[in-house]
Amino acid sequence: MFELVLVMGFGILAFRSATVRDEDLSILPRKVSDKMGQLWDIAHQGMRENRFLRAEKALLTILKIDQKNAAAYNRLGILYAKQKEYKDAIDCFEIASSIEPTASSLHNLGLIYYETENYVNAATAFEQALKLEEELAARHIAYAKVQEKLGNAKLMIEELQRAVDLEPNQESYTLLIKGYESLGMQADADQAHEKLEKLIVPSGRPKRVSRPKRVVI
Repeated sequence: MFELVLVMGFGILAFRSATVRDEDLSILPRKVSDKMGQLWDIAHQGMRENRFLRAEKALLTILKIDQKNAAAYNRLGILYAKQKEYKDAIDCFEIASSIEPTASSLHNLGLIYYETENYVNAATAFEQALKLEEELAARHIAYAKVQEKLGNAKLMIEELQRAVDLEPNQESYTLLIKGYESLGMQADADQAHEKLEKLIVPSGRPKRVSRPKRVVI
């Protein structure tokens, strides 16, 4: 796997000729903007169609133009992760987080650390992501899974309970029930299961919809 090359595509000239017109200078940012837009379109399309080499080339070109583009590093990390190029994925997510720490980039970093069984670093990344955005159940679920691997049962349950509070759906309840059962907390598991059943099948008989009488005019 080749190393990421970060080259500034457009150098800044110290001096310009006096004959360059103002309108020529005003066109340059527009051209760069249009080029970047085209590259992003190619990258997104390549990701959707699993044309990874095409997407990778587009993203690396973006980084040649803007070497501090955190979004491009984050997307490149996702691309490498899809191909199980975990070392390069980690590099990209770490760079993205150092440039612009977002919950998304830190969460992605945590997922790759988890995938490579580096649970301590995964926990750290997830903790940082939660500090930036803690109202998403998926972040708590991911953090709970890491705590399970680290043997922190109490914290695992707390995070799963928080996930249920945020998004009380079948997935979050099922994970919480399994968490309770793994610790022998059957009473809590049964209680959570009852809540899940009520969530899936509402109590009471469904109301019949009365059909309006047909009137011949």
